[in-house]
Amino acid sequence: MQDDLFQQDPTEPSGAQEAVPQPRTEGPRKRPLSGVRPAAQTPEIQHLGTALPRGLRLGTSSWTYPGWSGLLWDGEFSEPALSKHGLAAYTEHPLLRTVSLDRSFYRPLTAAQYARYAAQVPDDFRFIVKAPSLVTDALVRGEDGRGMQLNPVFLDPTLAVQEYVQPVLDGLGRKLGVLLFQLSPLPPQWLNRLPEVWARLDDMIKALPRLAPEAPDAVIAIEVRDPQFITPEFAELLKRMGATYCLSLHPKLPPIERQLPLLRRLWPGPLVCRWHLHRKHGPFGYAEAEKIYAPFHALADPDSDTRHALAKVIRATTAHGQSAFVTISNNAEGCAPLSIQAMAQAIVYPA
Repeated sequence: MQDDLFQQDPTEPSGAQEAVPQPRTEGPRKRPLSGVRPAAQTPEIQHLGTALPRGLRLGTSSWTYPGWSGLLWDGEFSEPALSKHGLAAYTEHPLLRTVSLDRSFYRPLTAAQYARYAAQVPDDFRFIVKAPSLVTDALVRGEDGRGMQLNPVFLDPTLAVQEYVQPVLDGLGRKLGVLLFQLSPLPPQWLNRLPEVWARLDDMIKALPRLAPEAPDAVIAIEVRDPQFITPEFAELLKRMGATYCLSLHPKLPPIERQLPLLRRLWPGPLVCRWHLHRKHGPFGYAEAEKIYAPFHALADPDSDTRHALAKVIRATTAHGQSAFVTISNNAEGCAPLSIQAMAQAIVYPA
């Protein structure tokens, strides 16, 4: 990859060229609830937390894993206890400034549910929230995940606002970081008619309320599972919509290097990235990864090539004053908190 991945826009003020690492400033932290206590962190992790670019938010996919005891939790806690009360302890970790709310993909949440999450985190924390599959999946699926029929409300603008965007804004407010529309793999009926999918996507994004009044830091990001989307035409569509591409590190898609040309076409702009699954497991390897990596307390399969490539993209983005939201799953290397720590080291101490 070229040394400067994202050249500075000539209209951008020169003062935005570098994000100087500084201690974070934020409101008082909420204390952990119901006895879920945060684990003490080493001086090295504390230092990394202050040395990371201020525009960067690292996080994980959910926070409900008992296997993170000693890494995030000071003690043994059940998954139900962590689901209800672990978020406040999660935010005590110096490297964790965002989290992906994946629960909303499976069933729309209410504004009151989002507000309960917002009440547990400090002012400087931001959420990445997935749109319900009701809106973003082209298929209606059975309990086994298999598609049964075409979804008649796929990318429906009214449904997207009522069941997703408005409750998120009402509940999270300024603590919203990313509205994430993850398009599930398309059936052949739609994959062969991509311009129609793009037209639907365009209509839906145009119908969304303005985010800035309620959530000034918020970004709209589109994540895909079909490599056919990774084209100059799709990049131009995203530009017109005022959205960005979610860099998705998943075996269904090309490696990071082959997705970067799309990001370059969107420059300057924020980075949204989700690292899902180690490539060794293949496009349908979630069950295998879960079986091998559980209880997710160790880096079982370190992927230094992907980590250092992503670290380079993060540095290039934040050095020009742009924000970056990056989450890592347990299934990427075996343990999301340790992946986050390794990623922070690769950013602060480039090889």
